[in-house]
This record gives sequence, C-alpha cells and structure tokens, in this order.
Amino acid sequence: MSRVPSLSSPFLLGFDEIERALDRVAKAADGYPPYNIERIPRENGRPERLRITLAVAGFTRDQLDVSIEESQLVIRGRQHDDKERQFLHRGIAARQFQRTFVLADGMEVLGADLKNGLLAIDLVRPIPERVIKSVKIVEHE
Repeated sequence: MSRVPSLSSPFLLGFDEIERALDRVAKAADGYPPYNIERIPRENGRPERLRITLAVAGFTRDQLDVSIEESQLVIRGRQHDDKERQFLHRGIAARQFQRTFVLADGMEVLGADLKNGLLAIDLVRPIPERVIKSVKIVEHE
C-alpha cells in the first residue's frame, strides 16, 4: 500500500487529526475476517445508511463485541479451544480477531445483527449542515 502524502501543506490547516486517522487505517490491514461495506438507500422514511457485514462463521453472539472507542468502530471476536474435544483433523481453528473502522465525526451506529454467520452493523451518515458565516472586517486608521 502506498503512503498517503502528508497533509502538512500550509493551505491545509487543522488536518492533523485526519493524518492520524489515515495512519490508523494503514495499520489495520489484516484480512480476517472478510467484510463488505454497502450503501443502503433511503426507504420507508429511513435515512440512507452504511452497512458493514463481517463473515464471522463459528462465532456466537456472546463471543463477539462491538464498541465505539475514540471515534473508531471496534469489532472483536474471541473463541476458546474446547479442551474436551479430540480432533482427528483440525481445519477450523479457534481464532480471535479485532477489526477497526475509523468513523467520521457525527457517524452513528444504529445497531448490529448476527444471522447465518454474518454480523451486520448499520451506521447512519450525518447530514452535513451548510454553514456560512460572515467575518466582519474592521478598518484601523
């Protein structure tokens, strides 16, 4: 993955938080579990939303945790080996994972749903408010 150019241009003021977020995203490049991100259009009075779907086959609801930590959506999965079972072949390992998504300001998590080994998390995008503010110019003599 190529490095995003620095946001240290003198014309980009106050973007240091974005640069830190880009660094966090670059570090979270692990491929497990696989996921999709889709846009769900407005319907029946519900706003347009984003849905993140993770393939978490083999995980129960109690083994999954979804939280928001410092503007990040964090999904963790923890499975433990069952010591009483004897496997002749072990192709499905008990795994742990942590998948992190950096959220823009104002993003809201609507909820999470686990069905058929897929964990779906719905988010709603903030509706940007257009703000125009006039700056008074004073004249000194």
